[in-house]
Amino acid sequence: MTKVATNTEWYRIFLHAAENSNLTKAAQTLHMTQPSVSYAIKQLEDELGIKLFDRLSKGVRLTYEGEALLRHVRQAFEELETAERSMKQRLQLNEGILRIGANGAIIKHFLLPMLDAFHERYPGIHIQLSQERTDLILDRLKKGTLDIGCVYLPVSDEEIEIVGSDASPYCAVVGKAFADWSREPVSAEQLAKLPLLMLSPGSSTRSFIEDWFRHQGIEAEADFELNSLDMLAEFTERGYGVSFLPRAYVEPRIADGTLVELRTEIPLPDRRIGVAIRKHSTPSMAAKSFLELIIR
Repeated sequence: MTKVATNTEWYRIFLHAAENSNLTKAAQTLHMTQPSVSYAIKQLEDELGIKLFDRLSKGVRLTYEGEALLRHVRQAFEELETAERSMKQRLQLNEGILRIGANGAIIKHFLLPMLDAFHERYPGIHIQLSQERTDLILDRLKKGTLDIGCVYLPVSDEEIEIVGSDASPYCAVVGKAFADWSREPVSAEQLAKLPLLMLSPGSSTRSFIEDWFRHQGIEAEADFELNSLDMLAEFTERGYGVSFLPRAYVEPRIADGTLVELRTEIPLPDRRIGVAIRKHSTPSMAAKSFLELIIR
């Protein structure tokens, strides 16, 4: 990019002089003295090496090159005015973009209520939401293509900062076909004898469940590997086995009897949902406002 060596104020003075066709009138508009305006025009002409005005007895007239420069300068100042208006709109949250990435279960029961409140309060903010795995969300945060990530903890990344967190209880559920299993607390060893329904390998939720089994000396092997919580719940309802899902997600199904919660001898620990941002990065006005809402 070519460096602009000329004083921007000279262009502002040039613009007013051209629009008034008179240096004295330009000086009055700018609250300057006429000699100061004349000096600035002379400095600009010397810097560019081009004569911009013909001096007349009753004012000034643009040269051919001056007319050409005026078109560019007028457009440049119009762009600056537009930019300033945009910054004021962004400051007032009348416009802007909010880019969020989150896991599926987090979206529905943690993020969506706050998005609804934010969208109602600031309808001019354009919201972009991506449902992705934790590793992809963190990568996009570091690249600057997301403002905020809502992910399951823990997260170990020197470039990522967790600015807030919340608990997400999990539970084991089965369909009516296995309802008898709910009569007494069951061990991890007993659960492992049931067909296990899990998310696909690589998901943090699957690792969470496998770790729970492993801490009790069981290497759990999935019989069904599905790619969404909806699919897990659907197959569980149909009696294909046991799955481990966020309590907030399955509570309505437990209430209507389509799913049955199993009591485990060793309770499943709560998962932590973290609000992640890129370290040493100033959030946009929209992102800053949403962060204040989500972590208060």
